[in-house]
Parts: sequence; C-alpha cells; structure tokens
Amino acid sequence: MRSYRSNAGPFNERPYYTADEIERICVDSLRVVGLYPDSPESIRIDRFIEKRFKVVPEYEDLGPGVLGMAKFGNNGVQGIVVAKSLDDENSKTNERRIRSTLAHEGGHGLLHAHLFAFAADRLLFGENTPSGPVVLCRDISGSAKSSKYSGQWWELQANMAIGSLLMPRALVLKAISKYLVPSGQLGLNVMSQEKRGDAVNELADLFDVNPIVASIRIGEMFPENRSGQMSL
Repeated sequence: MRSYRSNAGPFNERPYYTADEIERICVDSLRVVGLYPDSPESIRIDRFIEKRFKVVPEYEDLGPGVLGMAKFGNNGVQGIVVAKSLDDENSKTNERRIRSTLAHEGGHGLLHAHLFAFAADRLLFGENTPSGPVVLCRDISGSAKSSKYSGQWWELQANMAIGSLLMPRALVLKAISKYLVPSGQLGLNVMSQEKRGDAVNELADLFDVNPIVASIRIGEMFPENRSGQMSL
C-alpha cells in the first residue's frame, strides 16, 4: 500500500491499494480468524465482523439511500451498522444485500481504520453524526466502478473488498474451473462467453451473493474486453 498527499477531504493522505493488495489483506484477515474455507462456500461475513473487529453488527434506521455505516475511533472500528430496512424485508435478495453491506463496511475497517489513528476527532468524508467519526455508505451495489460514487476513492476501495471477502479469488477459480478453457499459444485459461451466465448463477448460489456481485467478480477476474482471459 502506498499513500499520496491529498488536498481534498479531511485527511492529508490518501491510501492507494492495488487489487492484489486488497485481495491479500482480505484473505489474510479471513485466515487469521479461521473463516477462510477449504473449498468454495458461503463466507460467514457476520462472524468475520465479530471476530476481526470485536463488534456485533447492529441494525438501525439510517435514512433514505444509506445501507451501511462504519464507526471509527482511536482503536479502529467501534461499530458497524446496517440499514434496518434491509433486515425488515425477509427476502433472499435483501439477505444477500446485507452480506454485501457487511463486507463493504468490513472493507472500510481493513483498509481505512489507520486514517483515524491520529485524527479520531475528525469526521470522515464530511459526515456529521452524534456518534463521532463515521463512513456512511449509500446504495452499495457491489461494483467497484459504480458511477454513484463520483470518484470517492474510499467507496471504490471498500467495494473492491466485497469480492475479496465474499468470493476469494482462489475459491472462485476452483468453483468455475469447468467453465474455463485453454486459449492461445501459452494455453492461458479463458472464460467461455457462452457459459459466463451459468458461471454467474452458480457462483451466486455457492457463495450466497446476488448475481450482480458474482457477475462483477467474474468481470474483474476475466474481463470480457480481453476475450475472457484471467486478469492477474
């Protein structure tokens, strides 16, 4: 991770992470708390939040369009909150949105807690609440390229953590090996375009995420504009 001087926002530095760095941070964190599975399956993200940050996710009314909130203090994460509206509607789609929201907030905890080490009295990204420094996250889709964030680096980074926490790269590769075929002189594996939809649906069920999250994860690993070749 590198840091750059920032002229915007409440902090003087802006951390920069590569996709590989975020993947490594998330996977290492899952392993440390014993929640990285041996084979592809649903990650217990709520348990990860509890074990990694020593907080129990809470559900509150966060207002229109806000799905999650991370609270920070001198010692890092002090609380993670999910919009009560998601919990009120008992549907598989909303249950999976809760999982994505928890992973997003967990991403903030893993990637941004250090920004508060010497600035706990500041409010992160202009949000002012009685509970102190927070990150309010609006309408998380799971996309690291969502236009709704308008270049907000902290949201883009936290969204990248969604895939790494809920669908670790190595486990995804195990799960979709049957959809990959060798291509070119080097025999590099590529994703069959005809089978991409089937792979998305299988990953969504296997990792208990909404199809959009699975689709984005596959798109990150096997970009369509590279003829489905895996991006390292």
